[in-house]
Amino acid sequence: MPDAGYLTIGKVVKRLQAQYPDLSISKVRYLEDEGLLTPSRTPSGYRLYSQSDIHRLETILYLQKNRFMPLQVIRDQLEGKSGDALSGALAASLTEAQQEGAATQDRLYPIDRVPELFGTSVSLVRQCSDAGLIVLKKSPHGRDLVDGHDIPLIRTCNELQHFGIAPKNLRQYVTAANRESALFEQALMVYARKAGGVEMEHTNETREQFANALQQILILTSQVHDTLLKRQIRRAFSQMGE
Repeated sequence: MPDAGYLTIGKVVKRLQAQYPDLSISKVRYLEDEGLLTPSRTPSGYRLYSQSDIHRLETILYLQKNRFMPLQVIRDQLEGKSGDALSGALAASLTEAQQEGAATQDRLYPIDRVPELFGTSVSLVRQCSDAGLIVLKKSPHGRDLVDGHDIPLIRTCNELQHFGIAPKNLRQYVTAANRESALFEQALMVYARKAGGVEMEHTNETREQFANALQQILILTSQVHDTLLKRQIRRAFSQMGE
């Protein structure tokens, strides 16, 4: 198969992360496991995404992020409409989606408006707060407010409920994130020294360099996490068959 026009999964994620910051290799692989994506593979097993595959992924991410559709509904949409029609709808809404995404992140929302605006229940939001996954803010009148930056995480927790995974089951990830943040900070300090010292001038260029370095660390550590977890699950299933 010719390589021209095809991208590896890592390059696809990097290409789309500016628009979808929470996109990860793990998430793309999950969409593959759900049958929503079917990239080609090299003889050695590496995934190769065509431009059509990338457009399909963009469509899925757009429908999740901006239309708040669950994966089953998205699957029905993809199977019921032609790819060209969906791509056209995606292109027509792209500017609107970017503006909506920025506006969502930079706002605080009364908790009782979350169901209307984002399709998730108040109960779920409170469960996320109780588990330490998000932090609710208070208005001057004492109303609970949801930070727009937390909306993607809340929606992810909503999807996980379909698998019987409640926010309370995710507390370990809060603990892990707190622990790993120290590791990442140290790694970025090392990166800064290699780039000329920790007293580097804070410019847009250096901030972008650090953001890219952090993203690369996240991708690599996610690969380690996924590999170890899959190995443990394979062992568990193999033992069940004995």
